[in-house]
Amino acid sequence: MCGIVGIVGKSNVNQALYDALTVLQHRGQDAAGIVTSHDGRLFLRKDNGLVRDVFHQRHMQRLVGHMGIGHVRYPTAGSSTSAEAQPFYVNSPYGITLAHNGNLTNVEQLAKEIYESDLRHVNTNSDSEVLLNVFAHELARRGKLQPTEEDVFAAVTDVHNRCVGGYAVVAMVTGYGIVGFRDPHGIRPIVFGQRHTDEGVEYMIASESVSLDVLGFTLIRDLAPGEAVYITEDGKLHTRQCATNPSLTPCIFEHVYLARPDSIIDGVSVYKARLRMGEKLAEKILRERPEHDIDVVIPIPDTSRTAALELANHLGVKFREGFVKNRYIGRTFIMPGQAARKKSVRQKLNAIELEFRGKNVMLVDDSIVRGTTCKQIIQMAREAGAKNVYFCSAAPAVRYPNVYGIDMPSAHELIAHNRSTQDVADLIGADWLIYQDLPDLIEAVGGGKIKIENFDCAVFDGKYVTGDVDEAYLNKIEQARNDASKVKTQAVSAIIDLYNN
Repeated sequence: MCGIVGIVGKSNVNQALYDALTVLQHRGQDAAGIVTSHDGRLFLRKDNGLVRDVFHQRHMQRLVGHMGIGHVRYPTAGSSTSAEAQPFYVNSPYGITLAHNGNLTNVEQLAKEIYESDLRHVNTNSDSEVLLNVFAHELARRGKLQPTEEDVFAAVTDVHNRCVGGYAVVAMVTGYGIVGFRDPHGIRPIVFGQRHTDEGVEYMIASESVSLDVLGFTLIRDLAPGEAVYITEDGKLHTRQCATNPSLTPCIFEHVYLARPDSIIDGVSVYKARLRMGEKLAEKILRERPEHDIDVVIPIPDTSRTAALELANHLGVKFREGFVKNRYIGRTFIMPGQAARKKSVRQKLNAIELEFRGKNVMLVDDSIVRGTTCKQIIQMAREAGAKNVYFCSAAPAVRYPNVYGIDMPSAHELIAHNRSTQDVADLIGADWLIYQDLPDLIEAVGGGKIKIENFDCAVFDGKYVTGDVDEAYLNKIEQARNDASKVKTQAVSAIIDLYNN
């Protein structure tokens, strides 16, 4: 889960890229980067940290040019060092920079091919750098001094033929234009739009439509699975379907948690999808516990608020804000390291005792992944005086690893893996627990005006849409993540200890 953006404008795009990345900050808090192009030269700034911390005035002044791409990163594979901040760059051909959201499942095979056959060097453990080198090699094979849109689309076609996994990409070919493309399954989201200025039409590509809205761009549409959009430096837009057998199976977890509620993904309003999730949850509670004694519904801010509101409405129960959130603490789900997650929960949320004391409280969260956060929140509710604490998840039980760009790679980290609902309720300390049913979630997201028949629901049902994920692959990823996590946790713990002392 990263955020990507690309803009071809009529004047300097540095500020617009910065603003877009701040809107997409929820998609990654580990690192940020911007690269611009001016008179055939590239200007790059990237580092670990939030957008506001990575870019200072002196950096922004150097990022000149009316064309550029940007990225906010959260680590899904490899380490979280600044060396893996994006965009990445290769000098041949033309000078290409690339930013990527997602994860390649055949990255080891590709890395070997790049070294042995393509004769290219990869300097990090990031699959984004591998993807960049594949795209660069395929574009170089055209042998053109000046690439045309036909050459760019042919290169994207070859990327689809070689790369497997979930990916949404923006890449800038220095002096020529920006290309965006999406994997043949459409797992990760990507949209493009335009705005009219006195100088002419400007184009923008981004992970979510909300970033277009904030900058005054009009959404044209989502890229279709396997499709590419190429915007030349002089502002001409071209699109092409570059995959042989594309099939729309977007990641359903985007609607559950990852995306902002004011975004529209594949024609579906994230906000309305979450309203329907709350409605479905209320119906399930009324089926399974028609004599419930819930006094108040309280969301765990912020992602669950929309579903919780509709759940309360359908139950005819009071909706109250019971937790106050510190806006200056990052999202615990995407914080690098379990030690940091545990420490941050109480810094992030504080209970309003008035809303808990003596009441039967239904807490609503978007999902339960590791269970660490909700366990502490339930304890906070009890300490605030709640008589009973019930827990409701707007998503089904997360039982399986994700391999397409979300940080859920280790099955043993998932609290619901090989456990019943009652087991999870006992572990998190809830008096009872309700999960959303998967068919209800699918209907909530895909049952609006825009009908989507299939989703990537692998974290819930273990069915991986790319067809290349087996037990051996999952074991290998789990071991790699465990090794990286140990090093990362030790480093985070050392920093925390140093700070506390």
